[in-house]
Amino acid sequence: MTKQYDAAYFQRWYRDPALKDQAIGGTARLARKVALAVATAEYHLERPVRTVLDIGCGEGAWLAPLRKLRPRVQYLGFDSSEYAIGRFGARRNLHLARFGDFQHLRPCAPVDLLVCSDVLHYLDTRELDHGLPALAELCGGVAFVETFTREDGIDGDTHGFKRRPARFYRERLAAVGLVPLGSHLWLSPALRDGVAALELPNNA
Repeated sequence: MTKQYDAAYFQRWYRDPALKDQAIGGTARLARKVALAVATAEYHLERPVRTVLDIGCGEGAWLAPLRKLRPRVQYLGFDSSEYAIGRFGARRNLHLARFGDFQHLRPCAPVDLLVCSDVLHYLDTRELDHGLPALAELCGGVAFVETFTREDGIDGDTHGFKRRPARFYRERLAAVGLVPLGSHLWLSPALRDGVAALELPNNA
């Protein structure tokens, strides 16, 4: 059965009271992720974050905590969920696109912060490879690419989860030019030469 990112899906995994703050979209957990990503991008850019591109944005949950930190940030989101775009697209600047569409889609100039959270491990390898170069080309600062592997304990949504080794993602993200920073964060190729040796892992 094809996975449906419909209203029931977002209610179950993002707003189910039984999950409380352990839900994917738990407000405190999300706020910490956003704060980490923004702080890391600003550290490397040496200025406030101005632009954010969210690929696989769902309902655009990152927008509110981003605006709390940076009220004037420009946010642009893309997702394959017709439900999410139909309901929230106009007011949250969300647009319909699959990850694989980014093989050709370049909707904006490189952004300060690129977000691709909880997406890659649900994609078929062909679609992943088609869209992956865009993550590097559209990131001018830091990318938050939250991805889980078969080495991780997965308690949440496992329907369609691809149990790939961590090496699979490390090699592919590095191949398109992204530089690992840890904690799901990757540095834009454009900033690689400006970091100190001990700011990066041994193999970066």
